[in-house]
Order: sequence, then C-alpha cells, then structure tokens
Amino acid sequence: MNDLYARHRRVLPDWLALYYDQPLEITHGEGRHVWDAQGNKYLDFFGGILTTMTAHALPEVTKAVSEQAGRIVHSSTLYLNRPMVELAERIARLSAIPDARVFFTTSGTEANDTALLLATTYRRSNTILAMRNSYHGRSFSAVGITGNRGWSPTSLSPLQTLYVHGGVRSRGPYASLDDTAFIAACVEDLKDLLGHTRPPAALIAEPVQGVGGFTSPPDGLYAAFREVLNAYGILWIADEVQTGWGRTGDHFWGWQAHDRNGPPDIVTFAKGIGNGMSIGGVVARSEIMNCLDANSISTFGGTQVTMAAGLANLAHLLEHDLQGNARRVGGLLIERLRAAAAQDPGVREVRGRGLMIGIELTRPGTDDADPDRAAAVLEAARAEGLLIGKGGGHSTSALRIAPPLSLTVAEAEEGAAILESALRSTQ
Repeated sequence: MNDLYARHRRVLPDWLALYYDQPLEITHGEGRHVWDAQGNKYLDFFGGILTTMTAHALPEVTKAVSEQAGRIVHSSTLYLNRPMVELAERIARLSAIPDARVFFTTSGTEANDTALLLATTYRRSNTILAMRNSYHGRSFSAVGITGNRGWSPTSLSPLQTLYVHGGVRSRGPYASLDDTAFIAACVEDLKDLLGHTRPPAALIAEPVQGVGGFTSPPDGLYAAFREVLNAYGILWIADEVQTGWGRTGDHFWGWQAHDRNGPPDIVTFAKGIGNGMSIGGVVARSEIMNCLDANSISTFGGTQVTMAAGLANLAHLLEHDLQGNARRVGGLLIERLRAAAAQDPGVREVRGRGLMIGIELTRPGTDDADPDRAAAVLEAARAEGLLIGKGGGHSTSALRIAPPLSLTVAEAEEGAAILESALRSTQ
C-alpha cells in the first residue's frame, strides 16, 4: 500500500483528496460490503460517494455489462443506440416532466454543465441563482455556481451567480424561525434579490445538499420559490445527482418534497443510476432541450455498456422497492443514531431522510465546526470495519452516511453500533 500511495503522489494532483491517514485500496465488493488489499472487510456506508446505489457486484448489473460488452461497448451518439433509447424512455416517464427529453452524459458535473447551457441559451441570460452551501461539480461553470468555498478553487466564471438563502435549515439568519416563517423569509429574500438584477436564467438547487453535509430546507421551500420564479419566467433546475432514484425514501426524486407547483423545468441526475458505471444526464421539457441552434453530440454519454448497466440497475431498484427499503431501514438508522448522539455534547444535529443521513459535529458548547473530530471518527469507524464520508461548508463539519439502498436492518444496526463506538472513543 505504501508503494501504491507513493506512486499516487508522484503522478496525480496534490488536490486529489484521499480519505484516511493510511489511504485505502478497495479491491472488491459484494452487497453492502467491500474488501481492501490486505483482506480487511468493511461495511460500506458511503457507496463510492452515493454511487453504488443498489449493491456491490449486483448480479443483474454484472450480467448486463458483460453481455453488452460481448456485443459492442461503444458507438457514440452518431448512431442509433437501442439501450440508450430504452433507458431514456424509462427516465422520461419517471421524471414527471411533460414531453420530456433526455440527454446522457458521463457524470453529474457534465449533467449540470449541460443544464446550465440549456437554461442560459433558452433564457438568453448568463445569470444563475444558486443556493448557499451548494455543490454542483468541478467543471468551470459548475465551480462558478458552487456556494461552498471548500470546493470552489477559482472566482472566475462564465456566469454571474447570485446566492439565495434557504438550503441550510439550522444555520444562518433565519434558523430561529419556525418552518412557515423560514420559508416566508427566504421567499422575501429571493424577491428582494430579483429586484436588484436582470432576470436570471434559472435557479439550480439540490433538494438535499450533498457535499454541504446533507442539509435541506423545510419541505415546500422550492415550491414557494417557484411562484416567484414563474412570475419572471425563471427556470428551476433540480440537481438530483445525489438525491434521485429513491434515496430519500419518502420520494423517488428529492424535488417531490417541493412539488406543489409541479415538477422542475430541468432535472439533472448521475451517480446511483449507473451503480458505479459512468452515467449522468439531463431531463427537460422538449422546448428547452431543443433550444440549441448548433450541432452537439456526446462521444461517451449514452454508450451501450453503461446504458445496459443503467437499465438493469433501475429495473432491480423498482422491482425490489428499494425506495421503500430506504424509507424503512433509513428511518430505523436515523433514530438509532439520534439516540446515540443524545449522549454526545459534540453532536449538534443528526439530520436527513431515507438513507441520506448527516451527523453535524461541533466543539462542545459552541456552534464551531470540529473537522478534526470528524476525521477522527472516520478513522475510528474504519478501524472497526465501517466506511463513511464527511462534508460541510461555511465552517461546518458533518459525517455523511449513505449506504446502498438494499441495506438490511441487521446491517443498519451493525453500522449504528460502530458509529456509536467511534463517536464515544473520540469524545
């Protein structure tokens, strides 16, 4: 491992982050478990950053990839592609967007980049509304709208970005308000902001902020925003890269917690749909998707082997009601973690829904972030056989817990016990 780490450091960028004091090489996985190069077994509560959505080495996906690779791996979007059409048809139906069109990319970053291209072209505006504490990817345009300093390495951008209140419920100037008053205050802030600028192209928002530490507004905030946006003709882009496909349990899409005024104009997706294969994409009304007046293709977006994986993975997810499992098992897990956290003065909040759970850590007696303890909990959990993630923005630190949606009750109990032990040992 030391040799591989040294080789990594010699040829890869310094800013390419690695978890753990002794970085981990994962060699294989099965179900909700992975193994490292030394043969150690871990319960995986992070799924390759919410990407292994159903299970490691899911037989249906493995078989679909193998069979498709035996026929043809790739041909580009210049040719008809049956698996791409079939997956697009399924996603269009599931999106709830009328007359939906689907464009496939290779990542969530590229999906959000495409959504920004569509919105700014359709609206003839390069101004974008984004949420504070947000993260939308690492491309030049996606970095330019990311409201999280830790993941924004440049102030340069092709877009003018204006940041809106509301993505973080328990911090900021409106945190002390009840949910109704919180939403009203955020809406008034949005109205005031729009009075100082030319009409923007779109609002882009994660229903649950992923990298920001699994924070979210009260249900209905984006529906209330939508009434204001509609008055100006401003589009709503829902970034479902981390929240889509039933992860939140209560809903198939995160935006459905804010659906009083209908679906978004544009939805972006990625991560879990491919269960590890590189799939991203955009769903939009046809008039928006078709607004480009120049040629465009995707060399690798929609390639046959990834589409075969996506079809098999989505079918498995729907047939086995993994959304329902996320709701049931996730509900048990979050209550178990809240009970453990009640004894810990360094846990400010346990939040989330379904199998998307955040534990915010602070220095006891303060609201100050405790990133050192977050790192220590990661190490302690790994030592006991559990992999988790971390995140946060604007001086916050949070543990991120997002297992595959097939997590069993027994595995949830095992992981919760390890997390409780890790928290106790780092107090």
